[in-house]
Amino acid sequence: MRAIRKHLRDAIAIVVLFSLAMGVGYYILQNQRLRIPILEEKPFELKMEFETAQAVTPGQGQTVRVSGIRVGDISDVELKGGRGIITVGLDRSYDNLVREDATAFLRPKTGLKDMFIELRPGSRSEPLMKEKATVPIYNTLPDVNPDEFLSSLDADTRDYLKLLLNGAGRGLKGRSDDLRDVLRRFEPTYRDLARVSEAGVERRQELRRLINSLNRLNAHLATKDEDLAQLVDASSATFRAFASERENVSATVRELPSALRQTSESLSKVERMAVLLGPTVTRLRPSVRALNTANRALDPFQREATPLLRDDIRPFVREARLLVRNLKPAARDLVRAEPTLTRTFGSLNHLFNLLGFNPNGREAPGSATRQEGNLFWLSWLSHQSANLFTNADAHGPMRPVTLGGTCATIRGTAQSEPQL
Repeated sequence: MRAIRKHLRDAIAIVVLFSLAMGVGYYILQNQRLRIPILEEKPFELKMEFETAQAVTPGQGQTVRVSGIRVGDISDVELKGGRGIITVGLDRSYDNLVREDATAFLRPKTGLKDMFIELRPGSRSEPLMKEKATVPIYNTLPDVNPDEFLSSLDADTRDYLKLLLNGAGRGLKGRSDDLRDVLRRFEPTYRDLARVSEAGVERRQELRRLINSLNRLNAHLATKDEDLAQLVDASSATFRAFASERENVSATVRELPSALRQTSESLSKVERMAVLLGPTVTRLRPSVRALNTANRALDPFQREATPLLRDDIRPFVREARLLVRNLKPAARDLVRAEPTLTRTFGSLNHLFNLLGFNPNGREAPGSATRQEGNLFWLSWLSHQSANLFTNADAHGPMRPVTLGGTCATIRGTAQSEPQL
């Protein structure tokens, strides 16, 4: 204690320097994204298969990013079965991010091959990946070096590419601002292309299944040569039949404008009807709404009418069926005679109209005579006939007739007419 009190300033300076060193070390380790086992939680580990893991160096701050945002770091790389297996550690806040259809791409951050992994988590319809699961190689893409691209080209193509790049360099010299403006204008196009690419990636399994199905279909068709030949022959006959109907098709096409005009006129009429139909339906709404009330009001009537229909009207109808069956032949004969009856009653109608015609039966103003109709003169004729034949005796208005003859004639008449 005497030594500490004697060198107190030195001890305080040592403690301060140690604390400062620990803080600086912790800051450096955090910026280098090194995990402190005791203080920090173990990350969520995943493995990813790549065709090549070149320039991937764990512990050098190489990250895993989603949409440009860091979600983890590359923690290990190994060779297994001729493939590069990269182990990544995701922060625990992203352990429910990656799905089973996730895709990964190796990308350089700079021209010095400072690599990072661009991770696409996948669709939400797929289940989550379990810890230490592996993203398969068909869902990953490695980085492509320029020399690998150029080595796939022949000498002439490489020379043409060099000329193209040199010409582009001369043409863009001093025009970086113009190039930036052009690229900015193409940003919506790039965004749409990115969406198309994402859709293509999501449909990779469907495309694989389609290609497999097409392969099986082609293999099966290869064994059906005769059927294919018959199909081709039938198709040829069908097309010849279509060709023979060319004039009819042309006539149909010629009639198409008039049909379209008629359709247009009909639609215009229908449009007017629709314009009127809207207010009509609006006015009918109260009636439709009142149907429930009307139906409820009809319930007592229906309950009262049901036994009448069941007990009275239905038995009457059953008993009347025989009469209806017997009336059917008479009705059929009446229908057949209907044209003659129509003409007969038409003639009678004309006769009655002729007899009842009396437009001037009353005296016209300023006229001393009357012009009566046929009914008046018919009654006048009956009256005059009675006057003409009347005898003014007790035997009535008709004049008696006296018949004479020999006895043999009267006897023969009496024998032939017993009622006399």
